[in-house]
Amino acid sequence: MDQKKTGRFLKQLRSEKNMTQEQLAQRFNVSNRSVSRWETGSNLPDISLLVEIADFYDVDVREIIDGERKSETMDKELKEVADKMADYQNNEKRSRYRWIQVIGIVGVFVSLIALILQIVSYEPGIASIYALFASFATMVIMTLITLYVTGLLKKISQSRKAMMGVNIAIIISIIGTAYVVAIGFIVITLLGINFALSGIHVSTDPSEYHKYIHNPKGEYSYGNIEELYLLPDNVEELDLKDYQVTYYNPWDPQYVVYFTVDYDEGAYETEMERLKDLGISPNYTDCYSVTGEPQGYDIVAMQCNDYYGFVYAMIPEGKNDNHEITYVALWFCNYEYDLNVHKYIPDEYLLPGFDATSGNPYRKQQMGE
Repeated sequence: MDQKKTGRFLKQLRSEKNMTQEQLAQRFNVSNRSVSRWETGSNLPDISLLVEIADFYDVDVREIIDGERKSETMDKELKEVADKMADYQNNEKRSRYRWIQVIGIVGVFVSLIALILQIVSYEPGIASIYALFASFATMVIMTLITLYVTGLLKKISQSRKAMMGVNIAIIISIIGTAYVVAIGFIVITLLGINFALSGIHVSTDPSEYHKYIHNPKGEYSYGNIEELYLLPDNVEELDLKDYQVTYYNPWDPQYVVYFTVDYDEGAYETEMERLKDLGISPNYTDCYSVTGEPQGYDIVAMQCNDYYGFVYAMIPEGKNDNHEITYVALWFCNYEYDLNVHKYIPDEYLLPGFDATSGNPYRKQQMGE
């Protein structure tokens, strides 16, 4: 068989039809490059196409194979053999792809259900946005695979209206994807900048107390936090010991506050009455693995928030004529600290067992619930 001769004959037949390679490629749903290879003899059409091409050019298959017209017609048996071979090849392909078709259809339904469930249970956040995008992309890919292995994609490609709809859907998907990626990039960049610029502020100057505490409009304060009002309104004129306020706000405000006040007798009694009126939050030992009071201290007031932490006041245990009160605030967000609390407060002031580290057991329990 002379492939070059066959190629020249195919080119001659196309020219007789006054068709371009592009038009012929569209007619048989192949690429321009495939037609070019046929006509140069570097490659030949699949046997399943050979009969179609022969019918289109009104020649017989033997003439195409021989690369020239014959005076006699093609033997009917040869044509029947070619048809049967083409049918056999198509049946073999259908059998081979049947299990892929089943998996594809199931995959489309599963990905669609997953996408619907994510939309129904959607909670704002960059992770949720990317999860939705991933589910949508998976559904699109599974749909395209299913259309291909079932042969529907070929039929769609041969319909101009259907292809126009597909092209519009692709353009919308590309625009939507670009939008999501751009928004995600901007959000991540802004969060990274905020994280880099949000340093840990440590103050040991009582004159800066209102810079962080009881100042809703302050640069380093975060609105009215009711629990923090267990702490005194003002400390500048008090006799302070071990005063330190640590403030950190990478994403949400976090405080580590401790100081001891040595009151005169009258002020001590007044403050103790105020604290006792505030009371002690019941069941505070159910939060963050806390087991009780710091060793050597009695808690006289406790504000516990199972999401944000603790604010409490305590006095030395068993000390006669005591006028000292120690105040502590351990305030964070999302069930965990983003800093090492042990670096910013003496352990003796911490509630025993207190654990608000990343991935602490209490957080896992609450997030699981």
